[in-house]
Amino acid sequence: MILAVSTIAAIVPAIFYVAIIYTVDRYEKEPLWLLAATFFWGAVPAIITALIFNGLFGLPFYLVLGSGAGDAAVATFVAPLVEESAKGAALLVIFFFWRNQIDSLLDGIIYGAMVGMGFAMIENIFYFVNVYNEGGVEAFQTTFVLRVIVFGFNHSLFSGMTGLGIAWARLNKNSSFRYLAPVAGWAAGVFLHFVHNGLASLGESLGGLACIPLLGNAWGGAIVTLIIVVWSLRQEKAWLQHYLAEDVRSGVLTMRQYEVATSGRKRIGHHLEMLSEKGLDGFWASIRFYDRLSKLAYLKHHDEWYHDKRTYAEMVKVRKQLEGYRQRLL
Repeated sequence: MILAVSTIAAIVPAIFYVAIIYTVDRYEKEPLWLLAATFFWGAVPAIITALIFNGLFGLPFYLVLGSGAGDAAVATFVAPLVEESAKGAALLVIFFFWRNQIDSLLDGIIYGAMVGMGFAMIENIFYFVNVYNEGGVEAFQTTFVLRVIVFGFNHSLFSGMTGLGIAWARLNKNSSFRYLAPVAGWAAGVFLHFVHNGLASLGESLGGLACIPLLGNAWGGAIVTLIIVVWSLRQEKAWLQHYLAEDVRSGVLTMRQYEVATSGRKRIGHHLEMLSEKGLDGFWASIRFYDRLSKLAYLKHHDEWYHDKRTYAEMVKVRKQLEGYRQRLL
């Protein structure tokens, strides 16, 4: 019974948070299959890897310190390194094999947040079952509030830092920086994780004094990430306005299409309009049409920097897709 309740208590909030993460990306949604795969990595392979290596690397601490102090030491010094590496592996795979899906800093944050949310969901199930067995309903309720509501985005924040570093590497011309950025992002995630776990481990001795720095670490990091997200969205909008203006001048796009493409609010209105006029086919065609317009603008920006054949070929492919969706909208 407690396993079923714990599973529901972990899955339902995770679905809600995943919806928020997905909605943040206003101009070009990441492929659902890749987001799902990233979430799955956090929920299964990363969790299994963390269980194995936390136990393996934590063994010396338990042998020297015993169970109580050993738990605190492993949570503080071992878990951040192991867990951020296990989650970050998925982001490295995306960088090496699907880097064309990373068009902005926001994309890196989104992929990082997804793998972190998958990890947090499964980890919460373990925590809920354990605290209920040890402290009953009251302990379960307290843990739910802390892990799901107060610190619900923590794992997404930590791995979002790695994703940010990988996106920065993808979008930077400097070859040295491209190697350093993923390491710096991972290190930032590990540090935030280390501070959180360390303060949480000291919580029993510090009492309420640990609450303020714990909240400062979690919500301070979240606010900084939110600022980066807002800045990235403004940057994406600027790219759309600049690069799609060329297509308006050449007659490929109408002014109305340009206005809709460069406004998240107008996009939603247009999608609903197409749903009303042309049904689901028009609705999905509208979503894909403006999604591909965003992709075209990002590719133009990338081509302006690198002038590589792969980007040019992708631009040709996207223009063909746009024509197909345009016909469905007419």
